[in-house]
Amino acid sequence: MKIILVGKAAAGKDYFRARLADKGFKGAVSHTTRSPRETETEGVDYYYTDDETFMKIVESGDMLEYMDFKGWKYGMTREEYEKSDVLIMSPDGLKLLPEEIKKECLIIYLDINPTTRLTRLILRDDKAYHPMSREIEDMKQFNEFEDYDLRVTNPEF
Repeated sequence: MKIILVGKAAAGKDYFRARLADKGFKGAVSHTTRSPRETETEGVDYYYTDDETFMKIVESGDMLEYMDFKGWKYGMTREEYEKSDVLIMSPDGLKLLPEEIKKECLIIYLDINPTTRLTRLILRDDKAYHPMSREIEDMKQFNEFEDYDLRVTNPEF
């Protein structure tokens, strides 16, 4: 069984994945076309790539799920899915997963309160987008999101 973590920005997905890695679970690394943040490492947080390379992976059929967010692309290859225990996905990415794959997974929705998330976003000091802008985008993406097995509301897990 695989675990899929889903949540709005700053819900703690990477933190939760790291805690599971400490217990022996292998986390998946997605591809993205956005630039790395100062605290991120190639091959650990993401595989950073350009639009052309990303689209070649999609066109080859090797991208299991992918999405476009604010002009950046994010996605996970089939190979990364196969060799991992814990995956981070968006609602849009989940929609692309075949049902037979979803049935193999435990989908955990990290539904942390907005105040905690906004505080984390501000502390993250991400130059790519304003925290309120990100909150508005997340509200759209998570509107009526119900495709999960377990909902976690405690920000400390």
